[in-house]
Amino acid sequence: MVFNTGAALLDAIVLAIVEKEVKGTYGYKITQDVRSAIEISESTLYPVLRRLLKDNCLEVYDQEYGGRNRRYYKITEQGRRQLLLYQQEWSSYISKINALLLECS
Repeated sequence: MVFNTGAALLDAIVLAIVEKEVKGTYGYKITQDVRSAIEISESTLYPVLRRLLKDNCLEVYDQEYGGRNRRYYKITEQGRRQLLLYQQEWSSYISKINALLLECS
């Protein structure tokens, strides 16, 4: 992708992915889901998860899987409110950008 992906967009994408999983989801799966839309490394994703945890948008719990603990991330009510704000802002943003980029002359 030729366009830069800012922190707010990454936050919005991660919140949208985690919100779809009622019981939560784990870091590697989140990375794979994000990669279906944009190219991202795991080293980029984990600071996003830490920021969302710090902002009380996500909560975390550990669960045993295959003899090891796996860390799961789950969206909070604060995270749902933040995601709704991102969705509203995104809708406005893409409408304006599409009007500029796709407008026929």
